[in-house]
Amino acid sequence: MEDTGEVLFIGEVESAGTVSTIVVNPEYCPALLGIERYSHLIVIYWFHLRDNEEHRGTLQVTPPRHKGASLTGVFACRSPSRPNPIGFTVVEIEGIDGCRLMVRGLDAMEGSPIVDLKPYLPHSDSFPNASLPRWMRH
Repeated sequence: MEDTGEVLFIGEVESAGTVSTIVVNPEYCPALLGIERYSHLIVIYWFHLRDNEEHRGTLQVTPPRHKGASLTGVFACRSPSRPNPIGFTVVEIEGIDGCRLMVRGLDAMEGSPIVDLKPYLPHSDSFPNASLPRWMRH
């Protein structure tokens, strides 16, 4: 299989906290047009602190934040150590100021590169009856 993909970072997490700030690079600012009409966004970001050979080579982990979890493949959990260190989270938009988005619920760290932003669509992004392993229920 040919290696043809290229990921362009569109911005980064400027500050992380209860309300976090994402700064979109100026050349991508026009892509924010209309985003204020949504209450929530899907943020796709890069686990930049896990972008190394060791973490990219990790294929199985015991999820540390889930008591009772057993050894699990990284594709079956949300470990930041994985072949492609891509993370995503759903956030609530608190405010927009030019190329800055203030959001609540971001689990990325300060300095994390942003890969993409997508509007959260409740009718297609939520599956209330989805099943999950017992160790994920809390």
